Amino acid sequence: MGNILLALVPAVMWGIQPLILQTIGGKTSSQQMGMSLGALIFSIGVLFFHQPVWSWHLILASFVCGLAWAFGQITQIESFHIIGVSAAMPISTGMQLIGVTLFGIFYFHEWTSTMDYVYGISALIVIILGVFFTAYREKGDNSSKQGAMQRGLFVLVLSTIGQVTYNVIPRMADLNGWDVLFPQGIGMAIGAMAFSFFFDKKPELFSKKSFQNIAAGAAFAIGNIGILLSNKVNGVAVGFTLSQMNVIVNTLGGLIFLKESRTSKELKLTIGGLILVAAGGILIGLTK
Repeated sequence: MGNILLALVPAVMWGIQPLILQTIGGKTSSQQMGMSLGALIFSIGVLFFHQPVWSWHLILASFVCGLAWAFGQITQIESFHIIGVSAAMPISTGMQLIGVTLFGIFYFHEWTSTMDYVYGISALIVIILGVFFTAYREKGDNSSKQGAMQRGLFVLVLSTIGQVTYNVIPRMADLNGWDVLFPQGIGMAIGAMAFSFFFDKKPELFSKKSFQNIAAGAAFAIGNIGILLSNKVNGVAVGFTLSQMNVIVNTLGGLIFLKESRTSKELKLTIGGLILVAAGGILIGLTK
């Protein structure tokens, strides 16, 4: 029971992360900087309990990983401002699941059995349907709302590139999950400062909102540590699958707590799409 509760820590922490960001508010730059500072502070804390075996390979690969995360995260935050958390997160999660899975197939050759392909292809189809359902907007909606969804989807494609890169670099470079945290945190902070200038004319890097949004970075970091511990005791299949349930927390949270509006039909399709994305994540977990 304790191990399953541990596996749910990333789902809860990553689920509330965007809700914290949007509740505190601020510009994209201040939200991103707060996230990065929170993650960096936690990575420094980890150094007191775990000393990495330092090498240039570790430092450079982890730093690039942090830059990729910063790009993926700041574009995801921008999508919250455009289409809202409850619309952005199921789409973002679905795109990331597809991207990471395709990388696993073609680069890491993870699917080796017939059942892997049965579960995996079924999962991809289910996730794609879920993304389409979540992105649906009624034709009667005004043109500005439909235009916002198009912009949001474009930004989320950019976010997916960063997030998938962040997810696969440690494995490509054969890095220990604990070792990467501090140099990765440096990359996150520097990336946050650099990318902020592309999203805000006058970035707020060290404003009051930036420091308040450290709380969101702490939620991300706790989830990150939780997935490392969960994967160790539960295995990747269980750890990865349950972590994807964060999409349920942040989507419902966006609808309930952030009061993000939907028509009756859009709400039904959003909930249906959310269920499909979550189901697809579970099916992908069966291939690991």
